[in-house]
Amino acid sequence: MTTNKKYFETNKATWNSKVKIHAKSDMYNMQAFKNGASSLQTYELEALGNVTGKSLLHLQCHFGQDTLSWSRMGAQCVGVDLSDEGVNLARRLNDELKLDAEFVCCNVLDTSSFISDTFDIVYTSYGVIGWLPDLKPWGQMIAERLKKGGTFFMAEFHPIVWMFDYLEDSLKMKYGYMQDEVIYEEYEGTYANENAAMISKEYAWNHGLGEVVSALTNAGLQIEYLKEFHESPYDVLPNLVQTESGMYETKDKLYPLIFTLKATKR
Repeated sequence: MTTNKKYFETNKATWNSKVKIHAKSDMYNMQAFKNGASSLQTYELEALGNVTGKSLLHLQCHFGQDTLSWSRMGAQCVGVDLSDEGVNLARRLNDELKLDAEFVCCNVLDTSSFISDTFDIVYTSYGVIGWLPDLKPWGQMIAERLKKGGTFFMAEFHPIVWMFDYLEDSLKMKYGYMQDEVIYEEYEGTYANENAAMISKEYAWNHGLGEVVSALTNAGLQIEYLKEFHESPYDVLPNLVQTESGMYETKDKLYPLIFTLKATKR
C-alpha cells in the first residue's frame, strides 16, 4: 500500500496540473459547455436514457463536465475525483451554472469512506480503470454505493488500446493485456494539449475484460451486457480515421477501441 500511495500521489499531482490546461483546451470546449453543450457521448446517453429524478454517482469525474451534464438532464448528482483542483473547478462550475451537483475529493477506492448514500446509477467513463492497481475493491465499492435494483454503467477504452505505446507515432504493442506490473510514463503535455508546458508523470495498470467482469460479479452485481465497438469518441491512438459520425476508428478494424458494460445490483 505504501508503494501505491506514492503512485496515487504522483498521479494526483499530474491531474492537478492538467486541470487548468484542460479547462482552456479545445477538447473540453469550456465556453460551449457553459453555453449549454453536453459533454456526454452517444454510448452513455443511449445506455442510461432518461435520468430525471434519479440519483447518480459519477466516479473519477475530472472537473465535472459529465456530472454537470447529467445534472442538466435532471439527475441528482455527486461527482468524485482524486484531484482537489478538479473538484474545486467542478464546484465553481456548478455554482456558476446554478446546478445542484455535489463534488467530493477522494481516491475513488475510498469513496465509501466519504459517501454513505446509495444511488440509482453509478457511472464512470473513458480512461478511468487504468489508474487503479486492483479492481476488486473498485467493484466492491460500486456494489456498496448502488441501491438494490440500481444500475452501474461504464464506457471505457478497450484493454487492447492500452497494449500500445500511444506516445509513439506508429502503433507498437508494448504492454501486456493482463500485465500485473505498474506502467510508468513521463511525457511533455497532456492528451488535451500535447504542447502544454507541463510534464505528465503517470502510473497506470492494464486490466483485461475478464478482470473487469469478475470484479463486478464477485461483488454481487449481475452483468446485463458487455459490448465492444470499433468507433471511439476520442482520437486515442495514432493514425485513426474519422468517420462521418465524427467518431474515430482504425483503418482495418482489427480490434475494438471501446467497450461498454451495464450491470444491476440484485
